[in-house]
Amino acid sequence: MGIILLPFQLLLGLVGVILNLTGRLIGAIIGLIVMIIGLVLTITLIGAIVGVPLLILGFMIMVKSIFA
Repeated sequence: MGIILLPFQLLLGLVGVILNLTGRLIGAIIGLIVMIIGLVLTITLIGAIVGVPLLILGFMIMVKSIFA
């Protein structure tokens, strides 16, 4: 079960490191910018492979900065 959850743990660890380095407000702003970039890439359909994970990462950064 641990091997299945490993990517999610690594992603949450990355989000935590970003927030520890930047702080909550800057982390929320970075999360919003990453979400916007992901949305723009997703609209182009060619960049959808990169855009969707960027949307998810930006959302996770914003949620963690607001509720952490």
